[in-house]
Amino acid sequence: MSQPKAIFRTFASDVQSIELPTKFTFPFYYEPHPLSILAAEELQTELINHPLIQPLFDKASEQLLAAGKMFGVLIVTSPTGELGYFAGFSGKLGSHTQIDGFVPPVFDLWNKDNFFIKEEEVINAINRQIEQRLENPNYQSAKALLIQQIEQEKQAITAKKKELKQLKTERKKLREQQQITLSETDYTLFNEDLIKQSLRDKHELRVLTNDWLEQINATKNSISSYETELQALKEERKQKSNALQQKLFQHYRFLNYRGEEQDLLDIFAKTVLQTPPAAAGDCAAPKLLQYAYLHGYTPITMAEFWWGESPKSEIRKHQHYYPACRGKCEPILGHMLEGLEIEENPLLVNPALNRPIEVVYEDEYFAIVNKPEEFLSVPGIYIQDSVYERMRLRYPNATGPLIVHRLDMATSGILIIAKDKDSHKAIQSQFIKKTVEKRYVALLDGILPSDNGLIDLPLRVDLDDRPRQMVCYEYGKPAKTKWEVIERKDGKTKVYFYPITGRTHQLRMHASHSDGLNTPIVGDDLYGTKAERLYLHAESITFRHPKTYELMTFTIKESF
Repeated sequence: MSQPKAIFRTFASDVQSIELPTKFTFPFYYEPHPLSILAAEELQTELINHPLIQPLFDKASEQLLAAGKMFGVLIVTSPTGELGYFAGFSGKLGSHTQIDGFVPPVFDLWNKDNFFIKEEEVINAINRQIEQRLENPNYQSAKALLIQQIEQEKQAITAKKKELKQLKTERKKLREQQQITLSETDYTLFNEDLIKQSLRDKHELRVLTNDWLEQINATKNSISSYETELQALKEERKQKSNALQQKLFQHYRFLNYRGEEQDLLDIFAKTVLQTPPAAAGDCAAPKLLQYAYLHGYTPITMAEFWWGESPKSEIRKHQHYYPACRGKCEPILGHMLEGLEIEENPLLVNPALNRPIEVVYEDEYFAIVNKPEEFLSVPGIYIQDSVYERMRLRYPNATGPLIVHRLDMATSGILIIAKDKDSHKAIQSQFIKKTVEKRYVALLDGILPSDNGLIDLPLRVDLDDRPRQMVCYEYGKPAKTKWEVIERKDGKTKVYFYPITGRTHQLRMHASHSDGLNTPIVGDDLYGTKAERLYLHAESITFRHPKTYELMTFTIKESF
């Protein structure tokens, strides 16, 4: 019988020449340390032939997962000072929550001996009771009868009202005819008889209405007896589900470097969310750190990579490294890393410091600037320096918002600056009406087989991992991009993008997504692979002058 694989892994390669990092990885934006890369490569070699894991990612296997999985490595030193690493994965791998050689979950809710399975079965039993009552033939018949009665009542009342209206019209004609021929006394008697007929008709309508009301109410009462029972079961289910969720959150307990422990409720109580999202605590990074703290290992550096097919909604590339997600992991890791010396958050550093902004055209009403890459269009949460702030200093007498439209921080190229409110309104209205023509240049990390096309993929923000976007046909906003190839060279493709809409990260998503061009823009650190810059440039724009209405085109050539 084979021995279980040790969770603490020693490097197969000689790592003595690799210098250890002085600070732990900032998990939300990082370049993997050479030790993390080496550990990840060793793990990936294992995954290719792993008897339990390989079939889950084999397209020819019946066990194939619907999408890939995030794996992580944590470089540590043991209590005796030995250098090595742990491996982990997010959530479950198929039906497996624990696999030899990988760190276990923080709390294994699928363990048949713990409370979750038992209490979930109680909830499932309530679900079955609800389903049985919903499918009760008498209940279904009563609901069908109610629909039928409501329709019949509507038809009967409508027909009766039509009949009474016709009788009323006929009585009116009779009055007009008899008023001429009858004496005043006879006419009075005749009219009184007509009034009695009218009162009789109204009485018949009331009787008909009440009769149908009684029938409908009887059916509603019959339905109500079933629905009262259903509502009681649903309320019981809700209370048990909420109680189970709270108990589950309390069992997800996380240590930090100082040895302090908090559960999910404690951790998320300090956030805007207040309540932990589903599956919080099951990602690879918290599992790796928790195991290290529990067993006296010291974390050195870490990295997470995607293995397998990308999900249809998100962009995840096989073997690419990714930061920890912000929605679920940021609060948890914020607690778990307390006490560790962490790398500086690179998002707090202004990469545009002392970089000039070129103004390529200006008149009394607007200016055209060439925004450098890695430069904010408007002030951010942590960095104020931006095109807006620079233009506010350059044009102190300008009125209005100045910025007419924006570019992503990483994107270079043309921005329009309006110098007064009226000019801003006039130019912005052209954007709203989609009469502004824009052209971008991008260098893609691969060779495109086609020469041109249209990408139509609706987008929305990934609520668990802002600012990343995702494709969503249910809640996403329409996003369309025309494109054409400029040249193919050295394994790369340069293209023109013509955005028809202007969604956040639209061009980056449409380039990288498998249902788009499936070829990320070079240097895209969110949807591709980081480089010295994002190779995306707003090259050309055409719009009408805000005062003269003259059609104007500006072009600034890309620098790549």
